[in-house]
Amino acid sequence: MNQPTEPPLGTALAEEFAAALEWWKHAGVEYDFADDATDWLAEPDLPEPVKKAQAAAAKRAAAPAPPPKKLIGGDAANWPRDLAVFQDWWIKSTEIDEGGGYPVIPVAGQANPALMIVVAEPEEVDKTELLSGLQGKLLSGMLRAAGVPRDQIYFASVLRRHTPMPDWPALKDAGAGKLLSHHIGLVAPKRLLTFGRNIPPLLGNDTAQGGAILHNVNHEGGSVPALGVGSLSELLRSAPRRQRFWQRWLEWTDD
Repeated sequence: MNQPTEPPLGTALAEEFAAALEWWKHAGVEYDFADDATDWLAEPDLPEPVKKAQAAAAKRAAAPAPPPKKLIGGDAANWPRDLAVFQDWWIKSTEIDEGGGYPVIPVAGQANPALMIVVAEPEEVDKTELLSGLQGKLLSGMLRAAGVPRDQIYFASVLRRHTPMPDWPALKDAGAGKLLSHHIGLVAPKRLLTFGRNIPPLLGNDTAQGGAILHNVNHEGGSVPALGVGSLSELLRSAPRRQRFWQRWLEWTDD
C-alpha cells in the first residue's frame, strides 16, 4: 500500500512564509523599514503647551474641592423672623462667630423704637451689657442732651463680642451686612444712628462719601432714615469731632 509522501522540508517552510506574508498584506502592513522595535500603542508626542495644559487639568481634577464659604449666621433662610427670638439666637447661636476671648454681649431694646443705635462691636470692658465703658458714658451724655428717653432706644452692635482688629472686608464678604440689615428690619426703628466708619459700607453705602453720612438704609421691611458717623472712640479723643457730630445731629433731627 502506498504511503503519502511528505513534501520536502524546504517546500513546507516556503509555503508557511508565503502564507504569513499574505496575512500581513491583507492586514494592511506591507513595509517596515525600522530596525528597532516600535511601540505601536504609545501616545503621540504632544506640543509642550498642550502637555502643560493637560497636567494642570489633571492637577485640578485631583485637588479636593474647596470648602463652602462660611456665612455669618449660617443660612439666611433659617434666621429668626421674630425680634425676641432673634435676640435669644444672637446670644446662643454657634454660627454667628467662631468664638473668642471676649464674652457675647446681648443687644437691648424693644421693636419700633424712636432710635436704633448700632456700634461696630462691644467695648473691651463690656461683660454683660453693651457700651458699659467710657464710650457708653459719652453716648449717655449725648442722649440726655438730645432729650431722647433711653427706653425709646434700641442698642445693637455689628459684632456680638469685642474683636481686636476685625477684618471688615472679610466680614462683609461673609454676610455681616446682610445680617445687620435683617436685624434692623426686625427692630423697625424710626431712625438709625451708626457709630463706626466700617458700618455704612456693610449697608451698601459708598465709602467715598466720607465719615459722616446721611442716607436711608433699606431693609426687608422698608427704609429708615440713617446717620452714620465716626466711632465713639474717635469722638472721645476729639472735642471738635464731638462738636461736629452734635451739629449734624441737630440738622438731622430738625424736622
